[in-house]
Amino acid sequence: MNPVDKALFQILQRCGLIAILRGVQPHEVVAIGQALYDAGLRIVEVPLNSPEPLASIRALREALPGDCLVGAGTVLTPEACPQVAAAGGQMVVMPHGDAQVIRAARSAGMACAPGVATLTEAFAALAAGANMLKLFPAEALPPHVLKAWRAVISPPIALVPVGGIVPDLIGTYAAVGASGFGLGSALYRPGDTAADVAPRAAAFVAAWHQAYGTARTAATPPIL
Repeated sequence: MNPVDKALFQILQRCGLIAILRGVQPHEVVAIGQALYDAGLRIVEVPLNSPEPLASIRALREALPGDCLVGAGTVLTPEACPQVAAAGGQMVVMPHGDAQVIRAARSAGMACAPGVATLTEAFAALAAGANMLKLFPAEALPPHVLKAWRAVISPPIALVPVGGIVPDLIGTYAAVGASGFGLGSALYRPGDTAADVAPRAAAFVAAWHQAYGTARTAATPPIL
């Protein structure tokens, strides 16, 4: 297990909330990242369709403590993976399950979370080397679907719903086997400040701890 894989494993054990900062700008990203870190989040993702995303990834990696993973989201091509790694990124998150992108991310020493919406896509992504599975969009994959997936994708493989996640949904997904959550516009929207983000982050972290105090046996840690 390489250091990034080990860090991801440990983070998902403690607080599997992934902040998605779509639209964030480099001049504001450090303050927002620090607010997220102070609230307890330990994975921050800057989608590549944000303004100057590699600059934001680099700034976060330089500013945040080493126990926080910084990565890129909306990674669509294999060629983007070494660029993310060169900026200090440690994780690639994808909206799709392209095996070439997964392999490129892994070859660059990064963790990789492809987006999957069917069991066929899920098993193909795992075969290509995925670290965890991003269930996307979660609005189309409600808790009863995740529960059905768990019949054939057993823990400790990580299943992480992304899309439309709000604090009230965390307990329901946790009870059927979710290992973490990607947090989008309910956490951060372009133009938000660190002061805007901080109370939302605190609400998500409180929901996580409330849910996983009782549901941890259903959502065991990911295999890496």
